[in-house]
Amino acid sequence: MSLIGLGMIELTKIRELNISAAAAATRPLHISAASGLACLGSRMYVVADDELHLAVFSTADSAPGHLIRIFDGMLPEFKVARKRQKPDLEALTLLPPFRDFPHGALLAVGSGSRPNRRRGVLLALDPHGAVCGSPRSVDLSSILLPLHEEFSEVNVEGAVVCRDELRLFQRGNKGEAENAIIRFHLSPVLDALLSDCADAIKPFAINYLDLGFIQGVPFSFTDAAILPDGDMVFSAVAEDTEDAFRDGPCVGAAIGVADNNGNLRCLHRLDRPHKIEGVHARLEGNRLDLRLSRTPTQPKYRRCCFPQPF
Repeated sequence: MSLIGLGMIELTKIRELNISAAAAATRPLHISAASGLACLGSRMYVVADDELHLAVFSTADSAPGHLIRIFDGMLPEFKVARKRQKPDLEALTLLPPFRDFPHGALLAVGSGSRPNRRRGVLLALDPHGAVCGSPRSVDLSSILLPLHEEFSEVNVEGAVVCRDELRLFQRGNKGEAENAIIRFHLSPVLDALLSDCADAIKPFAINYLDLGFIQGVPFSFTDAAILPDGDMVFSAVAEDTEDAFRDGPCVGAAIGVADNNGNLRCLHRLDRPHKIEGVHARLEGNRLDLRLSRTPTQPKYRRCCFPQPF
């Protein structure tokens, strides 16, 4: 399959993802792996796959952001050991009000690629979209373990809530090029998040998508955002790696749209092969306003707009 979409998307830098204080004395003063993104009002939340914290930034200015601790403990400083032990939070999505969360909550989701990566975090929100109260660590095994029956390598990279569904985005790679949108009924998932011992929850549908190749490397999901009509905006990169654990060079990046039924509608390459790992989307008239986070040596927060393709 060839890449869909003729026009490239040009990016505009908005800000650095710099923070006022690092998680440890040896950590950098910026988010080094911006793997999930959610914007609520004047706040931008970024989850990092190699941290035990959530980063919070203002969308109104470029002042340094701050960290909210979401997991106890410390991670090793050396890259290999840190990669092995990190919770690998890859997705961040907004949950509607339910039970103990009258104003909704943010849910951070682990990739599920290893046993220690099946955790998540619930963060309660106040009426203004600010995180309040203490984070609640949750076991996501009830939804992530059953996915091993469908995929040889589970690697969840995005999550969205649409009406009564939770949709997870399974990322393929050069060895296993299957990208998929995995759909769960939301109500049992919400119950499982608050249970100490939840039964397995299987998806009611899985939509497979072929995103094409560049230089022999397949494009694969890295994050997703939901539109009001249920259509899904997603980011994808062509990362030259054979599995869900090892990193590789990024040879291309793209933004696409899948319809509410999980069918691919369009895919547009970015003008540069940035490793985009977070996406937020908002309709502005007949244009789609995108905010993207990337993971180079020092992540940037970028913005782009393109005509609504549907």
